[in-house]
Amino acid sequence: MSKVEVFRALHRGRLPGDPLVLPGPWDAVSARVCAEAGFPALATPSAGVAASLGHEDGSTPAEEMFAAVARVVRAVDVPVSADIEGGYGLAPKELVERLLETGAVGCNLEDSRNGVLKDPREHADWLAEVRAAAGDQLFVNARVDTFIRGERSPDRAIERAALYVAAGADCVYPIGAPADALPLLRSGIQGPVNVHGTLDGKGPSPTELGELGATRVTFGPGLQRRAALALRGMADELNTRR
Repeated sequence: MSKVEVFRALHRGRLPGDPLVLPGPWDAVSARVCAEAGFPALATPSAGVAASLGHEDGSTPAEEMFAAVARVVRAVDVPVSADIEGGYGLAPKELVERLLETGAVGCNLEDSRNGVLKDPREHADWLAEVRAAAGDQLFVNARVDTFIRGERSPDRAIERAALYVAAGADCVYPIGAPADALPLLRSGIQGPVNVHGTLDGKGPSPTELGELGATRVTFGPGLQRRAALALRGMADELNTRR
């Protein structure tokens, strides 16, 4: 099977409590570490990549983001999905072409711009164009930003999700959804559901998120931020030994 076929297969037949766990490498070294740890696929976080390149989240130039994704893909043999934010204003055909050039098999595409939710039907139309341009070469994860933009009702997320799935999205990502809303989201969304996990031990574990309805769990820039904290500790220790 091709890498994109492998990636799609990883989302199928997941049992409750056994979601697909996708760590978020931000460069070649972190990608190799994650792959060598045994994860079957990876998902780059835009915020983690931005930090590694010296940018604020959401301000990475498209050229730098695609180049960073390509470096991650080249470093490992497992499938890699890429968070490409809102698509950088590129037309669907160009967006797909540039993403495929990196070797990525999937992408996250968010439905808000500058902190404001997009019109869901217009966004669905745009997703349909992305799907048409990509055919079956990309696994499209449609992010639903209602929870992080102040719309706390699961019904609003489900309404958007239905439009995006109808437009051809392979997976839906209601980012920021509280754990107690996951069963309702799971029952109302057709197809795989991506849920954001935490690494601090304070939130539900991946297994618990799977039991609540997650098909897959991603961590955004969590790994990169913890790695930065660990490096800070080593740097402080080194500084005290001068």
